[in-house]
Amino acid sequence: MHRIRAACEQGDPLLQNIVEIDETYIGGKEKNKHSKKKLHAGRGPVGKQAVGIRERDTGSVRASAVSDTTRATLHSMVVENVETGSTVYSDEHKGYIGLNLLGYVHQSVNHSAKEFVNEMAHTNGIESVWAVLKRGYNGVYHHMSKKHLGRYVDEFSFRLDQGNVKIHTLVRISSIAKGMLGKRVTYKALIGK
Repeated sequence: MHRIRAACEQGDPLLQNIVEIDETYIGGKEKNKHSKKKLHAGRGPVGKQAVGIRERDTGSVRASAVSDTTRATLHSMVVENVETGSTVYSDEHKGYIGLNLLGYVHQSVNHSAKEFVNEMAHTNGIESVWAVLKRGYNGVYHHMSKKHLGRYVDEFSFRLDQGNVKIHTLVRISSIAKGMLGKRVTYKALIGK
């Protein structure tokens, strides 16, 4: 399965026009964990997070597991995946402040004030990506290790990216098979020894 997930790595074309960006935290809440498993790093899920960007017009998705959600991390995610001059919609996370200085039009919504739509600004599209990822977490995998989180995020991004466009199933299977070429995932790499 990890070899298939490795084949799901996302392509090169930059997202453009109107995009939505959001971060999510994956895994159980600290308060529900056994004392030996707690990370003691604050409240809510910690340690496993991902950032995703979704293009509104095409539904294309770029997402990756990240070590933190600081401004530097979020800004580099935008610069690497979104064409300059595009409009970026986000929530009020402080890491998104300053995107306009990088050449993007930036608008946000304030979820903590129960504002989910501000004119054209909303993050509903990328939130649906996280909903599918978390349904997979809860319903299929039950656990996603921090080490392999990037592969799981790639898998679900690929599913949504390829599923939202009108591509025949055989073409999707073919693109996964082509993605496997030259990508060997050894047992040693899987277990980290």
